[in-house]
Amino acid sequence: MTGLLGKKIGMTQIYSEDGKMICVTALEAGPCAILAVKEKSIQLGFDLAKESRVKKPLLGYFKKINVSPRKFIRELLKEVAKEYKVGEELKVDLFKAGDFVDVSGISLGKGFQGGMKRWHWQGGPQTHGSTSHRRVGSMGSTTTPGRVWKGHHLPGHMGHHATTTQNLRVVKIDAENNLLLVKGSVPGHRNSYVVIKKAKKKVAK
Repeated sequence: MTGLLGKKIGMTQIYSEDGKMICVTALEAGPCAILAVKEKSIQLGFDLAKESRVKKPLLGYFKKINVSPRKFIRELLKEVAKEYKVGEELKVDLFKAGDFVDVSGISLGKGFQGGMKRWHWQGGPQTHGSTSHRRVGSMGSTTTPGRVWKGHHLPGHMGHHATTTQNLRVVKIDAENNLLLVKGSVPGHRNSYVVIKKAKKKVAK
């Protein structure tokens, strides 16, 4: 398998064998139930859901394959040489300390923000009677071209979009509690769902 589904628990710090402090993010990785096996991928489900909270068509799908309902469902690429069965569970032992992973999730939403926070504008003059400190100001549009250029940086909604943090090193694994500790931060708020994949650009030595 190329990865697992999980949940962001939060950030903490641990100490290495040589006494160095390492800032890590704790991820609950699995167990993930296999819901469907396809030609190049498999469908995984994570986090048990109450039957009363699941829509009837989806509940019928889970009953058909004889798997308990799950809240978070995604498809991931599979290893061609390995055989997978519906109902089988994949756990955090897929990874080991020293591996590198890419973690995808929904970034923190920051609401409507001005250009200085959203795009790091320098801002207008702060003295000499200026009243344009954090405003948009001129957009350079008069008779030519007579419009605002497409893609112009302006205030607007910030955050809450799909993003991936790459090449995070796995520091420690707690197989008993399905915990994965990775060095650094990952997208999303506490208890938000994430997809943990083996890193594409970096391989453990």
